[in-house]
Amino acid sequence: MSAQQPPGSRQTGPVTGSVAQHSVTDGIYARRWSMLAVLVTSLVIVVLDNTVLNVALKTIQEDLGATQSELVWSINAYALVFAALLFTWGVLGDRYGRKKTLMIGMASFGLFSALTAWAQSPEQLIAARALMGVGAASVLPLSLAIITVIFPPQERGKAIGIWAAAAGGSIALGPIVAGMLLEHFWWGSVFLINVPVVVIGLVGTAWVVPETKNPVRRKLDPVGLVLSVIGLLMLVYGIQEAGWGLWATYAWIAGGVAVLAAFLWYESRIDHPSLDVTLFRIRSFSTPLGVASLSFAALSGVILFLTFYMQIVRGWSPLVAGCLFLPFAAGQLLGAPASAAVVRRIGARTVIAGGLAFAALGSVGIALYGRDTPIWFMIVAALLFGYGMGNVMAPATTRMTLATPPQRSGPASAVQQTVRQVGGVLGVAIISSVGASIYAHAFSPALSASALPPAAQTAASDSLGATVGVVDAATASGQLPAGVAASLLDDANDAFLQVLHVSGWVAAVTLLVAALAILVWLPKQAEAVPWAGGHGQPGRAPEPEHAADAVHLVDEDSDHLAHVEEAPLERNAPAESIRQER
Repeated sequence: MSAQQPPGSRQTGPVTGSVAQHSVTDGIYARRWSMLAVLVTSLVIVVLDNTVLNVALKTIQEDLGATQSELVWSINAYALVFAALLFTWGVLGDRYGRKKTLMIGMASFGLFSALTAWAQSPEQLIAARALMGVGAASVLPLSLAIITVIFPPQERGKAIGIWAAAAGGSIALGPIVAGMLLEHFWWGSVFLINVPVVVIGLVGTAWVVPETKNPVRRKLDPVGLVLSVIGLLMLVYGIQEAGWGLWATYAWIAGGVAVLAAFLWYESRIDHPSLDVTLFRIRSFSTPLGVASLSFAALSGVILFLTFYMQIVRGWSPLVAGCLFLPFAAGQLLGAPASAAVVRRIGARTVIAGGLAFAALGSVGIALYGRDTPIWFMIVAALLFGYGMGNVMAPATTRMTLATPPQRSGPASAVQQTVRQVGGVLGVAIISSVGASIYAHAFSPALSASALPPAAQTAASDSLGATVGVVDAATASGQLPAGVAASLLDDANDAFLQVLHVSGWVAAVTLLVAALAILVWLPKQAEAVPWAGGHGQPGRAPEPEHAADAVHLVDEDSDHLAHVEEAPLERNAPAESIRQER
């Protein structure tokens, strides 16, 4: 049905043209916002789980005896598997139906969430979190691909804005949910709560979401999957584990980079790549993707340290700490949905760069936190950060979507989420590793002067949480007098504040560099490159005889954006299919 076609006219049969003109039946079009609500519900619980662990880290460290490195691995194991399997789930959805595949992924996510809740050791927690990432990886690419199909172009920006706001807001809402649960239940409840939400999402998906699939039966890429996982694990291990003063650190990092380079080379040579590297040639795609990934890395790293600041340095309960993350969510919910209208007035470059500036200002505020920072100051800093992120993620996602026609929505969304998740993983790994080095160096004089034995000093230098555990145990056993213990904890808090300040400044500089990149490299107009499936490899540039169809420009600054149709499809490309189930 055309974007201007009245809802009363009926379209049946296979899709034969642009999605806005020919793909949506009356019933599906009328229920598109209900479908969006269901897809957002599934998205929220999966993205929320990226950060729900943060508030529980202190409790988990105490109950399971986890080291700082094990805690970070419990975060990154989920994100690494999540990133690695996005393409695989996208291919399965294109081949067998996105609705069906999405429901299978959600069901497995709920099952492994219950398993994670009953982990008895750090190793079990890390393994169960990795299994959770298997099912979670289905939700982001498939939900975005479905949205791309069921919404016409003039509404797609608004729909993606809501989708992006839900994704961004969930990152900040995770600590709030965790704080509420930890007030009354054990740490496993932060994962067990996923189960009823997954059930609701499954019922809603089965009830209102139509089945869609791509007739182009893409192949799986097992070699690419293995190479990407090995390369990322080597890189993250080198950053996080080996220690910056050891040659092994740089050997692991170099090995990881080499394997990832081999992965990219391999992906550029096959006709069914996990990562469609040709998309990076489109500046309207690659520039906002890089910026969104840097922003995600900055947010992930800052949130990691804020939880320890609130619960240990300030001594607040998990619920209070979680509630203080609410301004991050509120800022994103204020910024993201309205960003599409602002983009039409002043352009995507200005909106995204301005959002990055707001987020950087919030990061500077975090870098100024001290022991007695007023709560109002913390709320303002979080609001600025969240509002800025809302004005980055939504328009960046919309620009990337405009740069790819619906036939490439699966690979494009997989690339988006993969790179963004990898950015978050690397952000957490780098900031946590640098933070651990800063903490150990700043705290070592106080530890050396203490009466703690060498083994206890080594354990205490791992992290602020480890220090608190060691000092409390030494005090309870009479090894440390109460006054000495209080002085040692005071020094530990000072050392940790140095870590928080560095993370805030690093995040601010990262966001400002991203803003400069947007202003320099993001085109004013959104490129939309048609799919070249009828001529060789998916994602390849069209053959010369179709050069006129290679790039279609959508002026995002125009008031007539609602009347601009999508790029012409490749002449021989099979059409997207959508089916209304009864």
